[in-house]
Amino acid sequence: MRFKDKVAIITGGGTGIGAAVARRIAAEGGKVALVGRRPEPLQAVAEEIGAAVLAADAADTASMKVAVTAAAEQFGGIDILIANAGGHGVGPTLSMSDETWDLAVRLNLSTAFVSARETLPHLIRAKGNIVVLSSIAGLFAGPDAAGYVTMKHGCIGLAKSLARDYGRFGVRTNTVCPGWVTTAMADEQMEMLVEKYELNSVAEAYALVTKDVPLQRPASADEVANAVCFLASGEAAMINGAILTVDGGASTVDLPTLAFAD
Repeated sequence: MRFKDKVAIITGGGTGIGAAVARRIAAEGGKVALVGRRPEPLQAVAEEIGAAVLAADAADTASMKVAVTAAAEQFGGIDILIANAGGHGVGPTLSMSDETWDLAVRLNLSTAFVSARETLPHLIRAKGNIVVLSSIAGLFAGPDAAGYVTMKHGCIGLAKSLARDYGRFGVRTNTVCPGWVTTAMADEQMEMLVEKYELNSVAEAYALVTKDVPLQRPASADEVANAVCFLASGEAAMINGAILTVDGGASTVDLPTLAFAD
């Protein structure tokens, strides 16, 4: 019961990693407020775990002010922010439109910044903490994904700034960087590989993208939630400004030596 009497706001809480984190925190005694733009998936998770639904755009200041105020009034405060909302931003720089770039900023970086800014007064009072979901794309660059890569790097910079500036007030901020995770969003990308390489299934596509990962498989959303919930819990009381990769060892691989692998 690591989260007994703790209140957590989770952006992008209706699907994937956000939903997995919500289930874990609720199962361990926490009170959960789910934030997202689509009420239907939020409501489905909320009915399962007894969470509050706050239909809001995490990148929109007015929307988040209303959501954060509602959560604080309903539960008596806020102890944890899981800044999980994110989205695409793919394409090479040469052909990327201003609209695609702006969307990448909004979905991946503005969501984290706005939700952190609006929850910070409550987190300072509670001496709470923030976990920002970035990606190993925040550490390295994948092909033709300039918007996504840049914003995920930005998420790490934001988390470090928050850790530096608000640690003195007792607010910890840490970052989780997953590799491939079996979520609906990743499944869509796997479908592209199925078509490109004439594979038989999404499972084959996941096997292809993780063939050079030491564990040779993607993570599940629950496995990422394990890491997120550790950082959000009192067990990580002295961890601030850390970057935790959940990538099966992908970030340990020295690319120039792949030709020597068996």
